[in-house]
Amino acid sequence: MSGIPRTITVTGAGSAEAVPDLLTLSIGVECRRDNVGAAYADAGKVSAAISAVLRQHGVGNADISTTGLNVRADLAWQEGEGQKVTGYVASSILSVRVRSVAGSSEVIAAAVEAGGNDVRLNGLELGFADAAAVSVLAREAAWQDALASAQQFATLAAAELGGVLSVTQHSDVPPPIPVAKIQRAMAAEAINVEAGESSVSAAVTVVWELRGLPAG
Repeated sequence: MSGIPRTITVTGAGSAEAVPDLLTLSIGVECRRDNVGAAYADAGKVSAAISAVLRQHGVGNADISTTGLNVRADLAWQEGEGQKVTGYVASSILSVRVRSVAGSSEVIAAAVEAGGNDVRLNGLELGFADAAAVSVLAREAAWQDALASAQQFATLAAAELGGVLSVTQHSDVPPPIPVAKIQRAMAAEAINVEAGESSVSAAVTVVWELRGLPAG
């Protein structure tokens, strides 16, 4: 049994605070018209107008993408006749990345004004353009947490830590920070978007060799 290595396994957790520098906005367009052609054409015009305004406010082409497109009949129940088509609805969704959170309020207000009554704001998320830099700090904190715990347990066991035998990193991908869904503003006045701070977490499991203390 003396040949079996003594080890200690500890999982450490850590986090790092940072101010989000990326806002992802979901903008919906919904046009109700009497015929399907008009609904589809107008939805395209509104979407194009919003995209043009976004570009005027510094949003790059690569940061604007269409993530949804739908055309459907608008149905209503009529007594004695059942469901009848009362019009047609064409809708689309734009996913927009705004890389200046500080100026995002003006960007949102401009998009709302460009879309008029056909625009919908489905919500937004705050995140990081480069999460790696924040994750490095979180991993360092997780390592120090694991090391401190391992050293404490080694002392309690009247032993000392040897070399590191293995390291397992757990997922530390920072989740987006959702902001409550907001409807189209009745006026195109800016609503402040407060970034605050976000915490990025990391966890690591480390196995150390556990050595007996030298005889005194």
